[in-house]
Amino acid sequence: MSKPQTYGYGRVSATDQKLEVQTDKLNAAGCDRLFMEKKSAKTTQGRDQLALVLDLVREGDTLVVTRLDRLARSCSDLLAILQRLESKGVTFRCLDQPIDTGGPMGRFMVTIMGAVAEFELAIRRERQLDGIAKAKEAGVYKGRPAKIAPAEIRALTAEGLGATDVAKRLGISRASVYRALGETGSKQESSL
Repeated sequence: MSKPQTYGYGRVSATDQKLEVQTDKLNAAGCDRLFMEKKSAKTTQGRDQLALVLDLVREGDTLVVTRLDRLARSCSDLLAILQRLESKGVTFRCLDQPIDTGGPMGRFMVTIMGAVAEFELAIRRERQLDGIAKAKEAGVYKGRPAKIAPAEIRALTAEGLGATDVAKRLGISRASVYRALGETGSKQESSL
């Protein structure tokens, strides 16, 4: 049997965020190998590095993260990941929130911390929505700026390109093409 390994997992949500702080902490914690990615944690779907490390870990190994919210944003996802690790005989450690599931108190604490993190996220989301509503009332909130000018989309469709080709050329979704043209469902493809 091979020597137990310590794996580090790090994640940031936005492509403009940096992974260096997490990388430094995980290396300092003695991780043998790091799995890093820039993905949202709203779900575990599409998080390839997480899936890879969860498949790779074996009995006796340890998975380390800097903070619980780097691993999961919902208590249910966190508990599902931890259950998977426990079923494989893998220990979990969190550096910034000193948690180690090597014992029963650590498993208890991670459950409590996960619930608190989920609650904080819900409150933050609620405050954000309140702020957006107030900004809209004041006429300040305009939403995200358009990625592409509708005139450019209309010009390409006037050249005879269909919605799929326009979307590919501009690097946007077909739904964005349809929205810009102000058309709906079945009419869209037949008219393009």
